[in-house]
Amino acid sequence: MAQGTGSINSDYKDWEWSDDAGERARLLQSPSVETAPKNSESQGNGPGATSALGAVFIVVNAALGAGLLNFPAAFSMAGGVAAGIALQMCMLIFIIGGLVILAYCSQASNERTYQEVVWAVCGKVPGVLCEVAIAVYTFGTCIAFLIIIGDQEDKIIAALVKEPEEVGSSRWYTDRKFTISITAFLLILPLSIPKEIGFQKYASSLSVIGTWYVTAVIIIKYIWPDKELVPVEIPTSPSSWTAVFNAMPTICFGFQCHVSSVPVFNSMKQPEVKTWGAVVTAAMVIALFVYTGTGVCGFLTFGAGVEQDVLMSYPSNDIPVALARAFIILCVLTSYPILHFCGRAVLEGLWLRYTGITVEEDVVRERRRRLLQTISWFLLTLLLALFIPDIGKVISVIGGLAACFIFVFPGLCLIQAKLSEIQETRAISWWAQVSYGVFMVTLGAFIFGQTTANAIFVDLTA
Repeated sequence: MAQGTGSINSDYKDWEWSDDAGERARLLQSPSVETAPKNSESQGNGPGATSALGAVFIVVNAALGAGLLNFPAAFSMAGGVAAGIALQMCMLIFIIGGLVILAYCSQASNERTYQEVVWAVCGKVPGVLCEVAIAVYTFGTCIAFLIIIGDQEDKIIAALVKEPEEVGSSRWYTDRKFTISITAFLLILPLSIPKEIGFQKYASSLSVIGTWYVTAVIIIKYIWPDKELVPVEIPTSPSSWTAVFNAMPTICFGFQCHVSSVPVFNSMKQPEVKTWGAVVTAAMVIALFVYTGTGVCGFLTFGAGVEQDVLMSYPSNDIPVALARAFIILCVLTSYPILHFCGRAVLEGLWLRYTGITVEEDVVRERRRRLLQTISWFLLTLLLALFIPDIGKVISVIGGLAACFIFVFPGLCLIQAKLSEIQETRAISWWAQVSYGVFMVTLGAFIFGQTTANAIFVDLTA
């Protein structure tokens, strides 16, 4: 994209924006990224320490996660392997385009996080909506994490107590609600209270190992299946043209790394849009192979009978799968505090901006507020996780928000950035980019509306 002359809209100061709020908002970044504080006197972002190859792996790490478990069910909903792969390929074009647009707007506005870019480029209202969407998205993801913990613990406990899965267990200490609650109170809550989270880089490494191992197990189990693993039915076409759209939330949830992408871009040694385009293309192709391998092999192993969490479809006494479950539990245990930390940082930034209070003036109240926010967040996510049966219902809701991060906000940023350019004549490329931005916003709004309506009227009322 050719950058025209002119300034990006920066009316976010209208709502008493403060450096403290921006600094809190800056915390919402990829766990493996370290960026220097923004220099207000510089005209551009300074070079970071991340190489292009390092940025590829950071973006892959940000994209791969718990959504991996839902991809086989998404292929089933889409109507088979061909429909699932075609849908991914079509959406990947816009996913990569959104990442490039965010880098372009970050460079033009000299902002270092996703929400700061939206604030600076699009203004106050889209900025607030973006931050609220991030808070809701991280909240929903935390619920999904707790559900995953319960799913995997059910299978592990069933193998340890050696009771038939169909009968269920009568022991109170093996009850799903008890196991989720005790794990959450003993492990997750203590990790969520601190003001800073220093173990992020270790959690990132663990997540990478866990997701790759899960993918490897699912592929191997498909190539060399156990005798008892017989697929119920393998659809080869969607039941209706609208059924394909039911897979979109999972794809958006899986590939959504856009919120983390802006800090990654600014952490590069050479933060150039052209280089970044190559980085995100390589990263998304890697993620595509991982998700496709998991989705195709998991779907073909179980067919239409695959569970929303694919690991739930395997027997409890399968040792390699049991190890995969342990990996997933460890990943989720360390990822929940990070997601909560990100959501809390956004809420704190909104509060400081609204009240105009600086961090130095509000140290005591900040501790109380942080404790109240953490306990409220934790209890609400735990309560919802105890009564929501599977991750598919949560992903169907927050997948629509992921579409906003991938399509709507980048599209709005591109439109506003191009409109802010001062040009005597509008070239064809200018009109093409504005049209592309309009199409992204329209497509993202459609996906958000369709998936959210489907989740409300079908999944949540079932």
